[in-house]
Amino acid sequence: MLKNLGGFPFEKIKNTINVIFKQSENTKNIKAQQGDTILSTAHKNNIDLEGACEGNLACSTCHVILSKQLYNKLDEPTDREYDLLDQAFSQTSTSRLGCQLKIDDRYTNEIIVLPSATRNFSVDGYKPKPH
Repeated sequence: MLKNLGGFPFEKIKNTINVIFKQSENTKNIKAQQGDTILSTAHKNNIDLEGACEGNLACSTCHVILSKQLYNKLDEPTDREYDLLDQAFSQTSTSRLGCQLKIDDRYTNEIIVLPSATRNFSVDGYKPKPH
């Protein structure tokens, strides 16, 4: 049996997953924390993924494109996510919103593609600062 003798609590230790973000021809390998969203992972790693509504499922600016293989492993998007994806720039059959995707083992070494642009109906050009 493991005992915590002070310091960092065991329950706070999370496993990391290698995820690859791709925008245009640029790629960036990230050690992502399991349970974090794609959106929060991008923000923590200075990856330009907008997220105008700050993950509240109210816009489509955190739109990402997944591989068909990864897309098929995930639960189907909710009706609300589908509605917002209809407004996304460069939507594909494997598009999802990064704020709705929590990283787990299924994302290991997967490439998350960022579209070349976003469509922000609220305030064009506004990008919130990560918390």
